[in-house]
Formats: sequence, structure tokens, C-alpha cells
Amino acid sequence: LSNLGSAWPVSFQIQHLKMLLHLKLRLELQLLGRCAQLVINRHASKGNVDKEVMEQMEKGYKKLAESKSKSLLKKHLTKEIFEKLKTKTTPSFNSTLLHCISSGMCNHDSGVGLYAPDPEAYKVFADLFDPVIEEYHKCFKKTDKQPATAFGKGADFENLDPDGHFIVSTRVRCGRAVKGYPFNPCLTEADYMELESKICGAVTSLTGEYKGKYMPLTGMDKCIQEQLIEDHYLFKESDRFLASAGASRYWPTGRGIFLNSAKNFLVWCNEEDHIRIISMEKGGDLGKVYDRMVGGVEALGKQLQFNRDERLGFLTFCPTNLGTSIRASVHIKLPNLMCDPDEMKKLADKYRLQIRGTSGEHSEAKGGVHDIQPTQDGTNRIRNHQRDARWNQGSHRSRV
Repeated sequence: LSNLGSAWPVSFQIQHLKMLLHLKLRLELQLLGRCAQLVINRHASKGNVDKEVMEQMEKGYKKLAESKSKSLLKKHLTKEIFEKLKTKTTPSFNSTLLHCISSGMCNHDSGVGLYAPDPEAYKVFADLFDPVIEEYHKCFKKTDKQPATAFGKGADFENLDPDGHFIVSTRVRCGRAVKGYPFNPCLTEADYMELESKICGAVTSLTGEYKGKYMPLTGMDKCIQEQLIEDHYLFKESDRFLASAGASRYWPTGRGIFLNSAKNFLVWCNEEDHIRIISMEKGGDLGKVYDRMVGGVEALGKQLQFNRDERLGFLTFCPTNLGTSIRASVHIKLPNLMCDPDEMKKLADKYRLQIRGTSGEHSEAKGGVHDIQPTQDGTNRIRNHQRDARWNQGSHRSRV
């Protein structure tokens, strides 16, 4: 911008800078995504791994093995397992090991680094997926099975912040995959459009409190899109972890959002999973938010056939979301605790909390507000620690 000179208005320079940064981000995501932008020829002979794919796997694995990565992928993808799996492909979509590990090979700072390119990958590459699943999901062994679906009632959950001092908002979400389709790395442009049509038809037929409007990303007004993102309704384009896993292919084709009239129930179409069903509202009434999510899932399940495995439960792109695929999170104000990041990390590890930025994973916190995915007990404990930190700093009369 220095080349533009001082004659240009500041507002123009800022607008131009935003445009350049956006273009830079798109180029970076495209370059990262090339690691996973493999053309899947469904008419090719099954069981064959292309020479170029094999070379890319060998090169990427060597770099990963030599890296200081602490990912679950590096830990469990031993040389023996790599050699055993590198020539395998899934029967229906011809997915390879490279599709599964491309993100972890491109991003050595990944926590997991492993994605399933299609539902069959969980069985074909089970020698890699099973130990990762067991460690991440805390001792879910090969002999274990996901129980039958039983949502229960929201009344079983207490209000996480009845006084309203800490929790800004609560959300509960789950992911679903439509049966008969692969996941992002293997979806064609036609697949994305076909899936969007089916999902749009299902969500726009919802009634009662779920009635709303579907808005495709293709052709969406930029101002509306930015406002939806700012209000934490809409997702952004994939970050580098998802992009290098193949989640940004044909963007924004086939992507969109359904939002009900009250703006407390929404459905994401073809973001990370085929469907993300989300219930949210201000405050800490987890039970109310949960019941709304369950009602939406059950209504959509009557119109769409979801992919569920007898052992792993509902199948998702990322193995961290398997099972019920349900996650609860809160936006919570923690300005005092965040003054001591080391203590915050200790608490998160102790209570098994995932602490993210205000806009979710791999984003920054704004105004001392963080997105925390906890157990209920963990939420109560972290809230109590924040209260203690406030009193210890002598700020008990100030706003949290």
C-alpha cells in the first residue's frame, strides 16, 4: 500500500488492503488444498494406487516421520502400518491412504491430522483409524460398539450459568452424513449440487419453530455473508487444516445455510460434514438448547437417510466427531483467567475442555470471550475458577 501514496484516501487504502488479504488467503488455501485435490476417477480399475499418488505419499510420510509433530497421525502411522495401507483403496470411491493423511502431512502442527474421505475408509484403513479413535475418544476399543441412539431429555441438564454472569451463549450441534455419498475429498461438483438440493428440500419443509429460509453461498450478497459470519451464524471458508484435507473443493458450490425465523436453529450444508445441525441461544440454558437440536435432528432424519455404522455410530469426515457426533459449547467470558494462559491450559487439560477462539477452532478470542466445549461438570468448574480469579484480583465489583 505504500506505493499508492498519501494522495489516496485512508478508507480506500483499507478497503484495498482487505481485498489483497482476502486474495492472499484464497491463494494460500488453494495451494494447501492441492495436497488433497486428487481427481477421483470412479471408472478407473479399483484397487490401483496411481504412481504420482504413491510418490506423494512416500515423500509426505518421510517428512512427517522426521518432523517434531505431536499429532495422533504421526504417533500411530508407524512404518509398518504405512507399508501395509499405502496400496489399499476403498471399494466404492477408490479413496487412498493419501486422502486420509494429507492434512496431517501438510500441517505438522495438527492435533489429529486424520480424516476419512468416505465412509468405507474407517474399515479399509482401520489399522490407522482404530488406534487414533481409541486414544482420542478415551479407550473406545476395537471390540466396543456405539450404543443405540437415545437422546434423552434436556431436563436432565441444569442451567450452566443461572445468574447470567459468565456465559454469553450456548450451542449444541451434531454432524450427519447422507447415505450414498463420500465425504469432501471425493465429492464431485455434481455431488455437491445434488446433496445441496436434497438437504435444501429437507430443511425448507420443516415446520413450527424450525420453519425458516435456506440461503446458498453461491450468489450470496457479500455484506449479508459477512454479517452472518460476524453474528456467528455462518461458517467461513475452510482453514488450512480442512483445506489440505480436501474440504474446499469447488467452493462455494453446494454450500449454504438454513436459518429459522427465531435465528436459534440453523443447518450448515456441506461445510465440513454434509450436514451440521445447530441449536443456539443467549445464556446458559443447555437443556432448552439441546431439546431444540434433538427435535431438528429427528425431523430431518425422517426425510434424509443418515450414514450410521453399527460400531462407530454416525459417520463423519473427522474421526473426532464419531458416535453421536453431538458437541455442546459455550461462549464464556474469561478475561481474568486468560491473564494466566498456563493456568488456563492446566484447567482445560484437567477437566477435558477444548478451548477455542470466538469463531471456533483455529480462530482468535475476542473481548475475553472464548468458545469452550466441555463436560457439564467442566463448565461449572471453569466458571468457578473464573469467579475465584476475579475476586483474587480485587475486581469483584467490576463487570466480568
